Amino acid sequence: MKIMIIVAHPNLENSRANRALLQHSRLHANGNVDIRNLYKEYPDWIIDIEREQQLLLQYDRVVFQFPFYWYSCPPLLKKWFDDVLTFGWAFGPEGNSLKGKEFMLATTAAGLEFGYQAGAENWFTASELLRPIQATFNRCKVTYLPAFVTYNVERVSVEALQSEAARYAEQVLVPAVVGSRY
Repeated sequence: MKIMIIVAHPNLENSRANRALLQHSRLHANGNVDIRNLYKEYPDWIIDIEREQQLLLQYDRVVFQFPFYWYSCPPLLKKWFDDVLTFGWAFGPEGNSLKGKEFMLATTAAGLEFGYQAGAENWFTASELLRPIQATFNRCKVTYLPAFVTYNVERVSVEALQSEAARYAEQVLVPAVVGSRY
């Protein structure tokens, strides 16, 4: 299985959690994972749509990794979704290019997991807050895999972060047992 991790972090160099997740994935990838950094590739925010679409066709699983910003993804990733997942290519009557591919979200949140529960500090679970992106993926006829969320990233210990990184690598690299909707 060929896997592409698309990282969308405006300041990846200073992100302890996102860097740890990626590093652990690289160590256990066995050559079948490619990691791309959108903010490094598109500092001018001009996305090469054809290139991105061609890259998507080459992979079985695409993981979008980002910090949770105001209950969503960073703006460059949102722009990437808007620009790349086009009508007639990714969705719509003739938009079947991504059908059957696996898409997954991996995000890091500063808050505690307890805060992402019904009625708690954030009122909703992370899964509920990620539903607009999931709906976009559903529209593209991909298999949406369960999201990976790491909580408390600003205060988590090095040991706990390494444990999360191992869990992340396992979830990203292991073939899914989830059946496709399509």
